[in-house]
Amino acid sequence: MNTRYISYCSNIFFLIGLFMLSASCAQTKSNDTATVSEVINPGNAISDTATFAAGCFWCVEEQFKQLEGVTAVVSGYTGGHVKNPTYQQVTTGRTGHAEACNIIYDPSQITYDELLAAFFVAHDPTQLNRQGADIGTQYRSAIFYHNDEQKKLAHYYIKQLDDEGAYDKKIVTAVSPSQVFYKAENYHQNYYANNTSEPYCQLVIKPKLEKFRKVFKEKLKEE
Repeated sequence: MNTRYISYCSNIFFLIGLFMLSASCAQTKSNDTATVSEVINPGNAISDTATFAAGCFWCVEEQFKQLEGVTAVVSGYTGGHVKNPTYQQVTTGRTGHAEACNIIYDPSQITYDELLAAFFVAHDPTQLNRQGADIGTQYRSAIFYHNDEQKKLAHYYIKQLDDEGAYDKKIVTAVSPSQVFYKAENYHQNYYANNTSEPYCQLVIKPKLEKFRKVFKEKLKEE
């Protein structure tokens, strides 16, 4: 990730309004209850779901947990052809599934636009079927949209970032309709928080998390 991109993403929240005006696609709630994943909270707040794949879901989960307005992050598998896959099956790269996260969020506190900005900061979307040393289709970059609005915004931001020359290479992120999402085994949930001292957490997740927190320092939950 080059310095030009970090600078661009540091200000991306301020550019969202301009992006939305030029794209003519204001953030709205879809009425298609068959495709939109919603959770009605006790306080009558309505939550939406964003589904992203951006490499190892341990990294993605911990990064998105930091954001104000994100109420839950669930690690799992989606996009493949095997029903009820196990982690061992997915790691072979033969199930078609990607390691992904369902991001449950309150749209009154954080928008899908802002989550897309976070998605593109959280990983390198120009790497095909890998993130760093994690190699295979299970680590692909993908956005699984839940409605037409999410689909339009995903394609729009990809075009904007490519047009800006944010990366030295073109973005390879796949944009696909959401499919059945299989929750990963319990030991994958809150992985970083429960295994902070492990080498992968210290050498891979922690540096990504620190960079992510610097870029989105104005959008972090209060500690």
